[in-house]
Amino acid sequence: MAAGARAKPLANGVHDESQPIELAFQLPHSPGLQVNLHLTVKATSILLFLTSTQAESGQVTAPTGSFVYAMPDRYQPSQPMSTVLYSMPSSVDFTTRIAKVLVRRLQKPCYVGSSVNLSGAMGGGSVDEEMEAFRSIIDVVCKQAHG
Repeated sequence: MAAGARAKPLANGVHDESQPIELAFQLPHSPGLQVNLHLTVKATSILLFLTSTQAESGQVTAPTGSFVYAMPDRYQPSQPMSTVLYSMPSSVDFTTRIAKVLVRRLQKPCYVGSSVNLSGAMGGGSVDEEMEAFRSIIDVVCKQAHG
């Protein structure tokens, strides 16, 4: 690297943008429920895998969730296009919404796999809990993607 040139932002202590970022965070109003994400930010795309775990359930393997691809529509930027690559009825809507919002915010194609299960939250996965998880995920991913 030339003298005075800026280094890429650190991701997990590595200067390579293609290194995956693994994060976990708890939802503020659902103690014990943790969202885990595995994010890879490339120059031309985003790859995101999401799952959730309960503190009292220990290390239980989550079932496979939906996998969605979304990309910007150059004729209607506010309406990203998406396609479901792998569908699980319990997670396909949530996964598709995450992918489309990320495309709108980051202006990059996004691959999103999600097996987030909010049924163990305080309210049993209410609409408010789902929106809280949704906003938290979007905020964390956008912050990490922008460096």
